[in-house]
Amino acid sequence: MTGTVIFDPLIPWPFLAAVGAIAAAGVGLALWRGLSGWALRGLAALVVIAALSGPVYQIEDRARLTDIVLMIEDESASQTLSDRARQTAQAAEELAVEIEARDNTELRRIRVGDGEGDEGTQVMAALNEALAEEPRARIAGILVVSDGLVHDADQAPELPAPMHLLQTGRADDWDRRLIVRNAPAFAIIGESVTLTLRVEDSGAAPAGAATAPLEISVDGGEPQQLSIPIGRDVELPVTLPHGGRNVIQFSVPQAEGELTDRNNTALIQMNGVRDRLRVLLVSGEPHPGGRTWRNLLKSDSSVDLVHFTILRPPEKQDGVPVDELSLIAFPTRELFLEKINDFDLIIFDRYKRRGILPAIYLDNVTNYINDGGAVLIAAGPDFASADSIFRSPLAPILPAQPSARVFEERYVPMVSELGQRHPVTTNLGDPADWGAWLRQIDVNHRSGEVLMTGIDERPLLVLDRVGKGRVAMLASDHAWLWSRGFEGGGPQLELLRRLAHWMMKEPELEEEALWAEANGQSMRIIRQTLGDDVGPVTVTRPNGETLEITLQEVSPGRFEALYYGPEIGLYRLQEGDHTAVIGLGPAAPKEFERTIATGDILEPVLANMRGGVIRLEDGLPSIRNVRAGRPAAGRGWVGLTPRDAYETRDVTQAGLLPPWLVLLLAGGFLLGGWLREGRR
Repeated sequence: MTGTVIFDPLIPWPFLAAVGAIAAAGVGLALWRGLSGWALRGLAALVVIAALSGPVYQIEDRARLTDIVLMIEDESASQTLSDRARQTAQAAEELAVEIEARDNTELRRIRVGDGEGDEGTQVMAALNEALAEEPRARIAGILVVSDGLVHDADQAPELPAPMHLLQTGRADDWDRRLIVRNAPAFAIIGESVTLTLRVEDSGAAPAGAATAPLEISVDGGEPQQLSIPIGRDVELPVTLPHGGRNVIQFSVPQAEGELTDRNNTALIQMNGVRDRLRVLLVSGEPHPGGRTWRNLLKSDSSVDLVHFTILRPPEKQDGVPVDELSLIAFPTRELFLEKINDFDLIIFDRYKRRGILPAIYLDNVTNYINDGGAVLIAAGPDFASADSIFRSPLAPILPAQPSARVFEERYVPMVSELGQRHPVTTNLGDPADWGAWLRQIDVNHRSGEVLMTGIDERPLLVLDRVGKGRVAMLASDHAWLWSRGFEGGGPQLELLRRLAHWMMKEPELEEEALWAEANGQSMRIIRQTLGDDVGPVTVTRPNGETLEITLQEVSPGRFEALYYGPEIGLYRLQEGDHTAVIGLGPAAPKEFERTIATGDILEPVLANMRGGVIRLEDGLPSIRNVRAGRPAAGRGWVGLTPRDAYETRDVTQAGLLPPWLVLLLAGGFLLGGWLREGRR
């Protein structure tokens, strides 16, 4: 129990001070006038003022509370390097025994792993949570057993007691790290993009190593090897081989004695895009849908369009001098011989043989397709005539043959069963909401896939692969009715956009494809196929282990599965003849950006309460008691600040001046002063 005197004034302190001033003035006046009773008058005033101040004797029944020591044990990924985990476990156990043996002291052990995603070691977040749960007045000290590689030091709280870092690691540790300075999200196919790389040694690296071997592989292919200097930025040109995602892996072999090879590899995932898609559109004659293709292609800023419409065929002789025609000559030789390979797509829109393009030019178009080009035939009545483009050197590569019949009747285009699985025509909407077309060219299917049908399920849209190239045929010239909203219209823009991009080999429209989409350490495996079923996907982890993943059909022709990758690195996928690669995790995990143990990161935080850094390699420090504000760490020791905290169980109060005593004393002093002055 403890007893103290406290004051509970009957009037506010300012008023009490005013009363005291008035009393002092009265006593001073009596003294100045020479009244012999001034002292007794002053004592009477003092008794009254003391009574007004409300003196109380308070007795508290207190229970002593224990001091609390927080010990944070770092179990993040960087603590698995070398023997740091063993150092941490051994030091934590010995400290726990010593602290629990101290009088009136409790220990709180807090284990900290890797932060969510790639946040690194979150020691300060754990410390903030611990301080929120414990009374700060009882915290005697904070011990952090870690390599010091903390990634949230800027979120350090205001410390209630000294904090110390018991640092793991060795003085002779060293590590080699591969850094990619810039990693653009995309690059132009076939054009070089410059990446800046750096190989950096840190810690007690061995002297004499000036260069390091570097291996580069694209999409898990055969690696290329070269040597780059250590400690210097190196600019490396890289050319993406194909469109879509390209996974580029850079790696440096593990050197003898370095801490880890986890930071010797960097994965860069870049999307390959075309600089410009060059399209040649040849319209055989003006017609209502002639601007459909032009508007579609011109609306895409990534497309360079060359469009020729044959307004005046050779057989038209009206006597108008050539120099008076506001037309340009059709540069057939330049387009179809000299620069044909510069185009990604050639569209023949209602084109028929009129002698404008000699057979040798059309034969060159066939070679262009076999070498990887793309041709789209938008057929009109001309395709069924004697002048059909089918009756030319293009015939061997066309997927359908005209029967010479043209149907002029109403029908609604339908997606075939195969078309419902093909990326070009899947999910185009409900055909019940589509408007009708009024013309179809009758063709006989010869090769490729029929994705859409028309009258009596006759082929309407046929796609085919020829050699390295692609050919498509649309057996109607009435797609423009959809864009005009005829009978409600239809998905004309989306259909033609997909068709054009499939022909230009955009990866997302491939009908047979295997790929994966990464989200942190998880991946969504996707298999697109025209078949009814697919086999399991074999996943090869970065460490070489393999497992099989069964896919489930989520929509016609699309099979998916979710997989969590336990490691950071390159994963290889295979299903039949289809392969893919994907990188999981960050290109440079934060836990391995710096691997050499250090106290520099936490030094500013520790200095606030005069804590210190002790290397466990030099031995476990002893624990001492220190007063608040004094140095809390020294060679071989760390300090805790006893808090002497207590809990008040009961409080009793008793007044020091009961009213009757105040009356008696004040009245007695006043009477004594009056009598003394009266005898005078």
